[in-house]
Formats: sequence, structure tokens, C-alpha cells
Amino acid sequence: MRKQRNTKGRIIAAAWRLFYEHGYDNTTIDEILLESNTSRGTFYHYFKGKDALLGTLSTLFDDKYEELVDTMPAGMHAFDKLIYLNQELFAMIDNAVPIELLAQLYSSQLVTRGEKHLLDRSRFYYRLLRQIVTEGQQKGELAADMTVSEQVKLYALCERALIYDWCISGGEYSLRAYAGQLMPRFLASLRAE
Repeated sequence: MRKQRNTKGRIIAAAWRLFYEHGYDNTTIDEILLESNTSRGTFYHYFKGKDALLGTLSTLFDDKYEELVDTMPAGMHAFDKLIYLNQELFAMIDNAVPIELLAQLYSSQLVTRGEKHLLDRSRFYYRLLRQIVTEGQQKGELAADMTVSEQVKLYALCERALIYDWCISGGEYSLRAYAGQLMPRFLASLRAE
């Protein structure tokens, strides 16, 4: 199972690197195969075509969150962990995710009748948020007047709102810097008194 995930992840990471460097329309499946060191058969085992890769941005985000777990300083306050995760992910978006592709992902999530990747509660993203919030409540760092699910939903909602605004604004500002100002204000109610 891990080998399958690594292979699929390698294809996804290669595709998004190429999308960023050359644009989605200018990236071919052959280039993705070469960059990811995979065969055509392996590619089609995981994806129906290049368009299917648009929905994998959430996987790329989850991979980033998995990396970030290992870089968080020990003993960090739960609220600070949430802000740290947001800032690091948004830095990645600023530097490595083409706004056009992010906008396509968001628009596809609005009209799809199938899987809504961004709302999939089994994603690492949601599991990590639930863990941080649960531990934060147990330590008295986060408010107990909202459930874990409500706090996680609020956090995810704030992130999606900021990304959506950034997309419709054409990326005219740094997503990370703007979120650095607003996320602590949006999430202030999560702090324990």
C-alpha cells in the first residue's frame, strides 16, 4: 500500500511541478511520465488523464501537512500550531501553485457531483486538525465551548475563504502575508480564555 501511495504521490508531485513551471496546458502526459519516472500504464492505473490531476491538489496539500508535522517545535501552543500550518501551506501556494489551477480546482468543487476532495473528512488535513484541536482542548489551550468538529470546520472555512478571495483577486497580494494578518483574528474565538 505504501509503495502505491509513493508512486501515486510521485506522479502528483511531478505533475504539479511541471504545471507550475510550464502551465497546465503546456504540460504533456509524456513529460509527467518522464519527470515522475513512471510508465504510461502506471499513470493510467491511477488517473484517467491529465484532467484527473486537477483534483489531486488536496493530496499535494496533505503531503505538505505531513512534512510540517515533523517541523513543528515541540511544546508549541495548539493555536500557534494552527497558524503555523496555515502560514507554511500558504507560502507553498504563493510559491508553487499556479493561481489558475487553484481556481480550476475550486470551481470544479462547486459543480462536481462526484468526490469533493476539499471536503473529504478522511484526508490527512482533517485528521491533523482534529488531533491538534482535541489536544488543545485537553490542555486547556483551546476553547471548550465549541466542539472539535466545529473548530475544525471554522479553521477549514477560513482557509478556503482566503484562498477563494486570493483567486478572484488574481493573486494580486501574497496569500501568506494576508492570511498572517487575518487568520489570528478569524480564529481568536478558538483560544481558551
